[in-house]
Amino acid sequence: MRILVTGCAGFIGYHVCERLLADDQDVVGLDNLSTGQPGNAHDLSGQARFTFLQHDIVQPLPAVGRVDRVYNLACPASPVDFGPRRLDILAVCSLGVWNLLDFCREQGARLLHASTSEVYGDPQEHPQRESYWGHVNPIGPRACYDEGKRFAEALITHYARQHGVAARIARVFNTYGPRMRADDGRALPNFISQALHGQPITVHGDGSQTRSFCYVSDLVDGLIRMCESDVAEPVNLGNPEEVSILEVAQEVRRLTDSRSPIVHLAPLPDDPHVRRPDITRARQRLGWEPKVPRAEGLRQTVDWFRSTLTP
Repeated sequence: MRILVTGCAGFIGYHVCERLLADDQDVVGLDNLSTGQPGNAHDLSGQARFTFLQHDIVQPLPAVGRVDRVYNLACPASPVDFGPRRLDILAVCSLGVWNLLDFCREQGARLLHASTSEVYGDPQEHPQRESYWGHVNPIGPRACYDEGKRFAEALITHYARQHGVAARIARVFNTYGPRMRADDGRALPNFISQALHGQPITVHGDGSQTRSFCYVSDLVDGLIRMCESDVAEPVNLGNPEEVSILEVAQEVRRLTDSRSPIVHLAPLPDDPHVRRPDITRARQRLGWEPKVPRAEGLRQTVDWFRSTLTP
């Protein structure tokens, strides 16, 4: 198959491209490099079956030739981007997704859209099932991302009903692994960078808030299974093993042999208190569940950061 991957130079986008190329697919990668890493695009471009185009999907798509699948991973997703890139996020979740839907309609291609667990907001249901409508502040500091992704799901669903486009929606929970941005503002890369540099490890609030961390290779396998499935409803993709943020900070400190103290900062506004996916639908409909233990995934992630971070 010939596959278009938007957001190919981002963390997850890179790993999707890498897996598709390993599966002998031809891949066209699009990224505007606003938050994607030029090094990721460069590394992918060294492979014969990969073509890179620098492009913003908010603009009409360039001529890329015939494709069979579109994986949409184009959207700034880090908390540090929710302020300076708030309007860019809303644009890519609306105009950008609409452009991809038009493209898929013209091409007869199938769309795999990477949505997010943030559509559940600060959930009042735990764990979160796909049937849960969420608890989101529509005007809060995270709203550009949370509501942007919710709108994208509505747009995809109704466009598919009206025009018959084949579309799949994966709700991606916290994902980690090599090639995360060191400055991405999320807990794990912050903790690892701080620990390796001997800086205080900063935890917002008391650290009792929970997350469920899925290693990136497991997530990519789920995305590919989702794209090739007949499941039209959204599907949670994440690791149901829940852990507190404070525990993760302690695990990172042990893995890095760091003497960095753990210090507590003010809680972040609208930061979800709990996050854990119910993956019953993924298990039953996709035959998918994560396999990489957190200890092993964290070790590989720390090793990668150690090899790339400058003192």
